[in-house]
This record gives sequence, C-alpha cells and structure tokens, in this order.
Amino acid sequence: MDMKRVLVADDSTFMRKFIKKILEINGLQVVGEAENGAAAVIKYKVYTPDIVTMDITMPEMTGLEALKHIMEYDPRAKVIMLTAMGQKVMMEEAIMLGAKSFIIKPFKDDELMQVIRKVLK
Repeated sequence: MDMKRVLVADDSTFMRKFIKKILEINGLQVVGEAENGAAAVIKYKVYTPDIVTMDITMPEMTGLEALKHIMEYDPRAKVIMLTAMGQKVMMEEAIMLGAKSFIIKPFKDDELMQVIRKVLK
C-alpha cells in the first residue's frame, strides 16, 4: 500500500506535533501543517492530501468554513474534524458539510488511527 498523505490543521502547535507523531508512527506521511482554516484550504490545494485532520475552532477561518471551501474544491476530500467536548451542533454541521468523521479531544493514539483507517477505506 502506498503511503497515505495527511494534512494536519490545528491552531495549537502542540496538537499538530502530537497528531503528526501518531500518524508517522503508524506509517502515514504528514505533507503539511496549517495553523488556521485559511492556511488549511491553501495547503489542501497545494498538497492534495489523502486525508485531513481539521480542528473546528481556529482563528482567521474556522474549521467548518475551511471544510466548506475544501469540499467545494474537491467533493471527494476526506476530512476528519477534531472538536472539544460539547460541540455537538458543530459536529452535525460538519457532517452535513461533508466531513467523513470526527474525533473528540482529548483522544488516544489508537482512537485517532481507528477513525483514520475507517475513513481511508
């Protein structure tokens, strides 16, 4: 199987590093990191990753807005939303906008990988 390429979008540097480490240990390649939604949209177009992990709450452009732009650009995009507890309404909106799945923070390594594997199938 070819190495799957991932774009990690989160305004927290710590969170991006944490996710990147999990992905790389599990044989995925992180092709780009974005610190806000606007950067995520640009980097999606540049790198065309197989999958995106997208934080919902980010400055400049939210994860939901970025998701909308990415889905308009590429209807087959595979985006997983990351969210804090209690953002159920946003989660439902994200799924309606085309997100393939979501993960609630804080999460464990294997939870993230389970969702990613499911979405990449």
